[in-house]
Amino acid sequence: MNNILKYFPDKIEKKIAEEVLDKMDSLEEIRLRTQRPIILKFNDCEKIIKYTVTTEEILACLQMICENSIYTYQNQISEGFITIKGGHRVGITGSCVIDEEKVININYVYSLNFRVARQIVGSSNKLLRHVLEIEENNVHNTLIVAPPGAGKTTVLRDLIRQISSGIKEIKFKAINVGVVDERGEIAALYKGMPQNDIGIKTDVIENVHKSIGIRMLIRSMAPKVIVADEVGNEEDIEAINYAVCSGCRGIFTAHGNNIEDIMLNPVLKTLSNNHIFQKIIFLDTVIKGNIKEVYEMNKKTTTYQKAGDK
Repeated sequence: MNNILKYFPDKIEKKIAEEVLDKMDSLEEIRLRTQRPIILKFNDCEKIIKYTVTTEEILACLQMICENSIYTYQNQISEGFITIKGGHRVGITGSCVIDEEKVININYVYSLNFRVARQIVGSSNKLLRHVLEIEENNVHNTLIVAPPGAGKTTVLRDLIRQISSGIKEIKFKAINVGVVDERGEIAALYKGMPQNDIGIKTDVIENVHKSIGIRMLIRSMAPKVIVADEVGNEEDIEAINYAVCSGCRGIFTAHGNNIEDIMLNPVLKTLSNNHIFQKIIFLDTVIKGNIKEVYEMNKKTTTYQKAGDK
């Protein structure tokens, strides 16, 4: 926790430390907004601290996050977040500066959201029997689906760790995994070093669009499995098709609640109609790592059926 608190001005640091002293393990977010109180989000509640954050404190906090060199972090700021040591991610809002339809900076920063990163070892255990293809020592092409905040990235990260390191208990040998970490949430590279355990045979490319990163990894690192978080753009279709046609298996995540949501998303519907995904796993929204339901591709009818259905 200390590696997060050091980024706050003294007064704010003390206020937060007083409130999280006995709930440190359940803290998920710290939100600062200009001329607004500090809000702490825990896994079971929220706490509003009666302290008004000033513009100067927001800027001081940003300076510390950027190690007193905001210009160096301008590309990350333009993406709307910065990854700090420990894998924690700081979201940034304010007035966007646009050039040629792209965000090139964020001026007059209004709010900062510190999302506390925690690696939950074993959180993917219940997915293994659906994802792994033991006989071939490989994985099924899999889409993991859940709404925001339901633990998709947490489960995906642990899945990567297990596939990349091997699982002795079931005689699954470690295989090369290529991760396109577009937003820096999976490996959370900090100056080139992963802040999360992503296994011994994982290669990561960060802060690049999936459509570009997938091709780069396949051409340079020869992965057996390609992994990317939150697919859903038109460009993703061609890149994922390219990966599968190149002989790679894929594990991807997407936002949604049920199979109907998948079919309403034009990109995911196209990928499904192309029979890319062998398994579609919907996560429980209450307990991270639990499965709500699984759909499997029926090879005879080329339609998805709920696992267990005839």
